[in-house]
Amino acid sequence: MFERIITQPDPYEPYLLSQGIKFGNLLFISGQAGSGTDGQIVEGGFLAQGEQAFANLNRALIAGGSTLANVIKVTIFVTDMGHFDEVVELRRRFFSAPYPADTIAEIKALYDPRAMIEIEAIAVVQPAE
Repeated sequence: MFERIITQPDPYEPYLLSQGIKFGNLLFISGQAGSGTDGQIVEGGFLAQGEQAFANLNRALIAGGSTLANVIKVTIFVTDMGHFDEVVELRRRFFSAPYPADTIAEIKALYDPRAMIEIEAIAVVQPAE
């Protein structure tokens, strides 16, 4: 059975998207960009957006019963591969060994022209003890 993951505020609701879907012990999190709780892209450049995107990812993971430590696959979309070293720095700060499987792809644009990074993930949900 599918379970929809909802965060508050839920910036995805108007677009008929789910923050995530839990299926069994797997959690599939939709792409999280560098937007604040007001839905606006944060100021401060690529690293600031990346930090916010990881914070948003963590918030969605927690809402689904998981954490960044349980991410097994991540896909990171960037609008400029020139930020590759900064992506590695962000991964180093937010993940630990064994690092999740990863795809990093440069794309032409994201949903907002100011957005530079978006992160989606698959994680394991740990059973309640």
